[in-house]
Amino acid sequence: MSKEEIQRIVDAKHSTPYSVMGLQPRPGGGFLIRTYRPHASAVALCVDGGEPVPMKAADSKGIFELPLNEKPERYVFRISERGGDEQEVLDPYAFPVKIADTDLYLFGEGTHFRNYLHMGAHLREVNGVTGVQFTVWAPNAERVSVIGDFNRWDGRVYPMQTMGASGVWTLFIPGLEQGATYKFEIRGQGGFLSQKSDPYAFAAEVRPRTASRVWGLDNYEWQDGEWMTDRRTRDTLNAPISVYEVHLGSWKRVTGEEDRFLSYREFADDLIPYVKDLGFTHIELLPLSEHPFDGSWGYQTLGYYAVTSRFGDPDEFKFFVDRCHQEGLGVIIDWVPAHFPKDPHGLAYFDGSHLYEHADPRQGEHRDWGTLIFNFGRNEVRTFLLASAMFWAEVYHIDGIRVDAVASMLYLDYSREDGEWIPNAFGGRENLEAVSFLKTFNEELHKDFPGFLTFAEESTAWPMVSRPTYLGGLGFGLKWNMGWMNDTLEYMSKEAVHRKYHHGEITFSLIYAFNENFLLPFSHDEVVHGKRSLLDKMPGDTWQKFANLRMLYAYMWTHPGKKLLFMGCEFGQWNEWDADTQLSWDLTCYEPHHRLRNLLRDLNTLYRELPCLHQLDFSGNGFEWIDHHDSEQSILSYIRKAEDAEDCVIVVMNATPVTRENYRLGVPRPGGYAELLNSDSEAYGGSNVGNAGQVHSDTLPWMGRPHSIEITVPPLGVLILQKK
Repeated sequence: MSKEEIQRIVDAKHSTPYSVMGLQPRPGGGFLIRTYRPHASAVALCVDGGEPVPMKAADSKGIFELPLNEKPERYVFRISERGGDEQEVLDPYAFPVKIADTDLYLFGEGTHFRNYLHMGAHLREVNGVTGVQFTVWAPNAERVSVIGDFNRWDGRVYPMQTMGASGVWTLFIPGLEQGATYKFEIRGQGGFLSQKSDPYAFAAEVRPRTASRVWGLDNYEWQDGEWMTDRRTRDTLNAPISVYEVHLGSWKRVTGEEDRFLSYREFADDLIPYVKDLGFTHIELLPLSEHPFDGSWGYQTLGYYAVTSRFGDPDEFKFFVDRCHQEGLGVIIDWVPAHFPKDPHGLAYFDGSHLYEHADPRQGEHRDWGTLIFNFGRNEVRTFLLASAMFWAEVYHIDGIRVDAVASMLYLDYSREDGEWIPNAFGGRENLEAVSFLKTFNEELHKDFPGFLTFAEESTAWPMVSRPTYLGGLGFGLKWNMGWMNDTLEYMSKEAVHRKYHHGEITFSLIYAFNENFLLPFSHDEVVHGKRSLLDKMPGDTWQKFANLRMLYAYMWTHPGKKLLFMGCEFGQWNEWDADTQLSWDLTCYEPHHRLRNLLRDLNTLYRELPCLHQLDFSGNGFEWIDHHDSEQSILSYIRKAEDAEDCVIVVMNATPVTRENYRLGVPRPGGYAELLNSDSEAYGGSNVGNAGQVHSDTLPWMGRPHSIEITVPPLGVLILQKK
């Protein structure tokens, strides 16, 4: 080697180490084996199991060489460290590295939706030797190295090989096993030098440590074949979807052990039976992608392929999902493709350039959140995110993804003043690249995983969010109904005496209820940051607060749309949600809280068992007003219907604390009507005002109908009636 090349190795600036390291042909015949070991006092070579032969120090900087007449089958370095330790290691540069041209092409094209099969760290066997192949995208780097305990975190020892114009770097390191910690040391232009976690890592150290961990994707043997097969043929949107939203770090903790988190296996034992008993159909988990800061609740993600290590390893999370499926529960995760944090070990300025984010802060920074915005126009960034979504569906058998902060993705001027954003190519405010990304996200997931659910957390009037892309929509399966949530909570927070003046707030949602496939959410965002808990939002004394909340839940479960409720709301937690401590489980010992939970259980039972409460959630054929004009008494009445119109229930809601006796209501057919549920029942903590279980119709026309019933409508109560 020339002095210049020696200096490039010593300075860790070499981008093609295979050209100078390992086994090299000699110009005059034979071979030369070369290694760089800056921490070694001596290196010996063991060829094909023979005795060690001392290698010659080519310089004083750690380069060792040994000429050979014949090409060895296999060789090992015996390294004597300056501190006295000895170790034997195989030479990474003795093992060929190859990434298929097709994979590199599709990656550069932005259409390699399973590029996690090649990127990151993969346990491999090369030439009969097990180890790990590392692959990373860093197109503007001058040099990339794998660092870890195995090389004293020294970026000079294992530089990676560049794969040319693709910007991909790779290296196979023999002997490494699952659990090994590593990072990439990246040298970029202008003196940039940084140690970065692997964007494609499948596991990570427990924070505050930031290294990635090697983990195999095929360790776990799934037992949920029946669930996965059934999901492919399930009529998902016409099925009941009742979601229990959970932040694992604060659902429950082990208070006797320094308030530690439960593990994924412990959640399988505690959370799954709890949710199943309450009758929910799905568990939604706040983001489990690895994130550095607990206070972000997971919404500032760095490890888009790594399930957080806070609660265990990837195989333990697979165990949790598997158990959910075996118990008939679907699993939904929150996913954040809109933005990412600026932590120096993460994606920001990854290779000394604005690689994952936009360079212009008018496009690349969320000032509200102190985060960076993905560059959706860059092919490799698109495929990084799209493959992440596919990864969770395929590797972890996830049943649905809720995309966070969709509005911030759709609009270039989101939370920006004039002059703080750049219009699109047509002069508009729509982020056309993000729109294209979201459409592809939905198309690919729904194509490859029939029955998979996608949810948009989107709060604007963007049209056709939950309509197919071939019709011009974004392609989501469902959209969160933020308008319903805001209007309903605004109405419910009013003192009952004033509600008659705000009647339109509680009926307005039915004007647009079928424009989208809506999910009705009372999520974590509504019970934090000074917004108070749902129970505490309710007006009146303690009895009225509980009665109002029971009424709210019964109204929600009979309103068109799928359901979502945040943890703790099911038993009426008084305090706001605090992510740093567990829920107030002690409250469940008290009757009002315990009985409120009984109501949720029965509502979920009816919702699952009665097709009229879930089958036509997204069609006007499934809903009919009986009377929405009775603002003076603050009473609503309506019919929920199934595809078979004979299958229906009548719902009556009284939003005042005054019992409405002898209240006449028009009904569709003559006969007896059973009281399926009364939210004022003593079993739920109510005053037990009702109709003795059933009423019979009269041939007295009322409300434009030929028949009617006379009922007692309980205070702050909801009745669900069904013709017998």
